This record gives sequence, structure tokens and C-alpha cells, in this order.
Amino acid sequence: MSFLQNLFKKPKKVQEKKKKEEKKIKKVETKKEKVEETKPAVSRLKKHKKIEAYRILKEPHISEKATSLNEQDKYAFKVYPKANKSEVKKAIEFLYGVRVKKVNIINIPRKKKAFRGIEGSKSGYKKAIVTLEKGDKIEILPH
Repeated sequence: MSFLQNLFKKPKKVQEKKKKEEKKIKKVETKKEKVEETKPAVSRLKKHKKIEAYRILKEPHISEKATSLNEQDKYAFKVYPKANKSEVKKAIEFLYGVRVKKVNIINIPRKKKAFRGIEGSKSGYKKAIVTLEKGDKIEILPH
């Protein structure tokens, strides 16, 4: 061994301590993973960074068709234009505490309207139809 290697070589005790600590950390991580697998999806989401659901969801979309979809465990929401499926899924799970099975997104285009000879347009929007797992329900309109 060269002179420099002896200077930078760590004692065996320090190396052994590091190995023991790494083993402990691995054991703790595996235990946490096992515990997280048994818990429902809602509790796992709360541990992650806070989801800013108000930047994703605007409001529930209430129409005759949307209320008829509720019987099939499907709910419609108006969302912001930059929202994607995974963000919508996380926001719904975080806000309502339900398990989301599937998310479909529809872009509703602008529609031209005329009022007293003046042309205008109704604004378009983005709509998300969320399918929930069996047994989960969302109370959109309180009774």
C-alpha cells in the first residue's frame, strides 16, 4: 500500500458500523413498504407532498347525463385545461377519499352564439369523467 492509501483508508470499525446501519435502514424500508401495501390508497397519498387539488379540479359537472352516470359509479368534473389524467386521479382520491379505477378526459370546444345580431361564443372547457371502484361513492350534492 502506498502512503496516501494509508492516510485515506478508514478503520475497520467505522466500515462495520456503516454496514450495520445500512442493513437496519434496508430492514426499516422493507417494513414500511409492507405496511403501505396493506393500507388503502388514501393514506398513502397523504404521506406524499400535498396535492393542490384546487389547481386541478374546478367543480363537479352537474347535468342530466352526468347524474345518470352516477348509477354506474361515474362522476363528471370540470377541470383546468392543463390537468392530465394522473393529476385528476390523485386529486379525487385526496379530496374525496375514494379509489379511482379510471379517468376519461374530454375537451369541450367553444360554441358560437348570436345575441341581438352580435356574435359571441360560449367558452369551452375540459371535462373529466371519473370511474370509481365498486362500493365507493361521492356525495356531490348534499341531501
